[in-house]
Amino acid sequence: MSSFNEVITSFVEGTPKAEVVSKEKAKRVYKHHEMSLTERLTAMIEKGESKGARNAYTVIAVIMAIVIIGCLIYTVSSLPPFGDPSNPANNEVVKKYIMDGIADTGAINFVAGMILDYRAFDTLGESTVLFIAASAVIILLFRKKTSLEKKVADIEEKIYEDKHDVILRHGALILVPFTLIYGIYVILNGHLSPGGGFSGGTIIGAALILYNLAFGDKSTKKFFNFKVYKVITIVALSFYAISKTYSFYTGANHIHSIIPKGIPGNLISSGLILPLNICVGIVVACTMFGFYSLFDREEI
Repeated sequence: MSSFNEVITSFVEGTPKAEVVSKEKAKRVYKHHEMSLTERLTAMIEKGESKGARNAYTVIAVIMAIVIIGCLIYTVSSLPPFGDPSNPANNEVVKKYIMDGIADTGAINFVAGMILDYRAFDTLGESTVLFIAASAVIILLFRKKTSLEKKVADIEEKIYEDKHDVILRHGALILVPFTLIYGIYVILNGHLSPGGGFSGGTIIGAALILYNLAFGDKSTKKFFNFKVYKVITIVALSFYAISKTYSFYTGANHIHSIIPKGIPGNLISSGLILPLNICVGIVVACTMFGFYSLFDREEI
């Protein structure tokens, strides 16, 4: 049976299916860096080059799994007994965080004070890992569509709009705004109550995915495309890195910071924790939606 894309293509260009298929195969002769991961694997299998690679990959994966499991078992066997008062966790550091956490960070939520002030450098690493993971997936899967593929995608989008799920769209019209507002609330209130950038960004990312499922790619690209993704992600990570560099420098050199902590309990308080929560939320939301769109249609 001919594929749906071939039928649409023949309809668009008014050419016989066999000729369309041959044209499509001719257009599939990309350079290596222009091919998606699926096309690369397909080409390797057709050439018979992947059998040895698969065997080597399996052996290496099994060896690495055994080594990692062995390290974990050895580490667990060396852990101190649970509840021992002499354990490393029961020391003056915990008391320091509890007694001086609000005065040092200005955050009512001790967890936010921990991850975005005391150990903000580690959180910067986590956010950078998310960005690098998204970049790696983009390198592997992202590719520009040919003009023929764009025509096919436009017709598929038009068919999707004509035969849309009424229940899904009306449900999304109700759920998406409330989900976005709740995600923003979780981010902005993260220094006062449980929440923050990671959880709020996940909620916003889920709202974007729901909107895309309900209204399609064309509607989503009106406000969120690859260019927007790059700009807001890079700006968020750069602001995080620059602001915390200032904070680390002043703290390490015992220099008074010009950034006020505000009154603990107020919305505008906790110094840099609130804007850093916003940056983390942006990165997490973009990464979630970026992964979804890349795996779904190989583009953002």
